[in-house]
Amino acid sequence: MVLNRALILGTLALTTMMSPSGGEDIVADHVGIYGVNIYQSYGPSGQFTHEFDGDEQFYVDLEKKETVWKLPLFSRMLSFDPQFALRNIAIMKLHVDFLTKFSNSTAATNKVPEVTVFSKSPVMLGQPNTLICHVDNIFPPVINITWLRNGHSVTEGVSETSFLIKSDYSFLKIKYLTFLPSDDDIYDCKVEHWGLDEPLLKHWEPEIPAPMSELTETVVCTLGLTVGLVGIMVGTIFIIQGLRSGDPSRHQGPL
Repeated sequence: MVLNRALILGTLALTTMMSPSGGEDIVADHVGIYGVNIYQSYGPSGQFTHEFDGDEQFYVDLEKKETVWKLPLFSRMLSFDPQFALRNIAIMKLHVDFLTKFSNSTAATNKVPEVTVFSKSPVMLGQPNTLICHVDNIFPPVINITWLRNGHSVTEGVSETSFLIKSDYSFLKIKYLTFLPSDDDIYDCKVEHWGLDEPLLKHWEPEIPAPMSELTETVVCTLGLTVGLVGIMVGTIFIIQGLRSGDPSRHQGPL
């Protein structure tokens, strides 16, 4: 990834639904972040999203000029005109161009992203699963995240979120990979960012329990067979005792 400086301008509207606690303090139950606008000269590129409680509701595809909902159900319940986002991005581009020309401000410090890789559910060989690459502490929001399988780039079954904004105005981004676990495959999440001196590879491979040895299998089978035989013998003894105690001839006196 060719790394150049970028100017970033973001605006956001915050709506927080509050509820009183103890009659004095105000505690936030839910937080909606509506209209997160990002435009930067690198690319150039931009982003417009709506979030609720840290989850993306939708984003506007600026190239296709359409609203993309996180869940298709939302599109049947709500609507959003993408032209609103396109106008915002155009205005922000003018602001960036103006600031680039007339500002002598020092560029913001590049942060070092934090990368975590994990599977969506416990791994079982041959059972479809999803790998998650969670990249936190991103600033500026210019980053390349790619999946590698056995050292080779993977593009099928890959999806990702938009940049999700945090309270400290850094960002996080999540990249997904659907895959079929195999003990022959290893995976890496490759992250390239201006805060890194070189690309970061976060390694992941399935933790498959070691197969049981033949000796262990023999011991387990022998124990199981022994326990079963003992159970049968004990059960038989109890049945015989029950039959004897219920025999009428054992309780009759002499005639």
